[in-house]
Amino acid sequence: MERKVSEFIREKRLFGMEDRVLVALSGGADSVALLRVLLRLGYRCEAAHCNFHLRGEESVRDEVFVTRLAERLGVRLHKTGFDTEGYAAGHGVSIEMAARELRYAWFRKLLGETGARVVAVAHHRNDSVETFLLNLVRGTGIDGLRGIRAVNGPVVRPLLCVDRKEILAYLEGLGQEYVTDSTNLQDEYTRNKLRLQVIPLLESINPSVVEGIGRTAERLAEVAGVYHRAMSEALRRVMPEESVIDGEALLREPAPRPVLHEALSPLGVNASQTDDIFRCLKEGTSGRKFRTASHLLLTDHGRLRWRAVEEEPEKLPVLHVERMDTDGTFEVPKDGRTACLDADKVEGEPVLRKWRPGDRFVPFGMKGFKSVRNYLRDRKLSLFEKERQWVVCAGGDILWLVGERTDNRFRVTPDTRKVLKLWVE
Repeated sequence: MERKVSEFIREKRLFGMEDRVLVALSGGADSVALLRVLLRLGYRCEAAHCNFHLRGEESVRDEVFVTRLAERLGVRLHKTGFDTEGYAAGHGVSIEMAARELRYAWFRKLLGETGARVVAVAHHRNDSVETFLLNLVRGTGIDGLRGIRAVNGPVVRPLLCVDRKEILAYLEGLGQEYVTDSTNLQDEYTRNKLRLQVIPLLESINPSVVEGIGRTAERLAEVAGVYHRAMSEALRRVMPEESVIDGEALLREPAPRPVLHEALSPLGVNASQTDDIFRCLKEGTSGRKFRTASHLLLTDHGRLRWRAVEEEPEKLPVLHVERMDTDGTFEVPKDGRTACLDADKVEGEPVLRKWRPGDRFVPFGMKGFKSVRNYLRDRKLSLFEKERQWVVCAGGDILWLVGERTDNRFRVTPDTRKVLKLWVE
């Protein structure tokens, strides 16, 4: 086992002999074996123990055990305690997630205080296989089938190359005691059901199933690199601009659904929504909206567009109005940021609002009325852009489609003597 772990550390470049390693030490078989292996291989180790105060006397027992073990091995021990249940209630997360967040936040703090390069945790091959099966049952992409990664930022897992049986045999050979978490023997949680029921059943079919699935996960981890490179290239082909997918380009891809999945999964889009979006793009459906916790997505004339959901209310723009005299030589600025009109033709005070169905105006340079809806459609604006379109009105007339065109009826002419200047900020 020591040879396997040593080779695995070198192969994955987890850390070097000169590095200080912070070992997460719960007192269970896995973490005790990890500490013993690294010490026997000559690595410089310190230990870190968290008391989550979830198991009464067992939690106290574990802390006493790791304290005595660290003293016997001559290892510096860092200890802390958490109000895990209080944290979970206050943050609206499960007990398991609360323990994880508290644990890793403390580890990050310890790294800075101790000068350790990495935190070594004791996940082994069985843990990786459980993760593989758990993701498989829930439904996942290729990343979920890679098992547990050997390196995740400053967190490393030197025991992924060995299984639970090897760990127990190693401790027995050393005559090393450890403590047992009774909750791991209870058939309450999904992962424990896999550990206590599903994997033993699979082992009755194939005694080497853990090793076999572990090798499959390792191969998929290697394949994932090729997959992500191909997906990155595909996304460049189907996304003409940021936050937009071209439906026609997507359907030309040899595997359009995975490409769509890779584009949308970071937005929180679930599998069912992805299927519906794919169907809309394939059928050319326009105007369908999809929401996630962070984004709003919209099918729009063969394209999918999305934008982040604004946590704060939309900021209302401010309309500025200025009136000035002219002798007929006034030159209208040629930009869409301002509008200059004949003030004597305008009845009432200008008002800013969003456009509405039924709005119409006479676009500058034209003679007949045109609906705002048709104007925006002809401009090929997306539905998101249409939703953000403002108009300036007075006396029931639209004076200016902000950022677009003024109404031709109120244009400045050589006969104009008073100019109404409008701009929006």
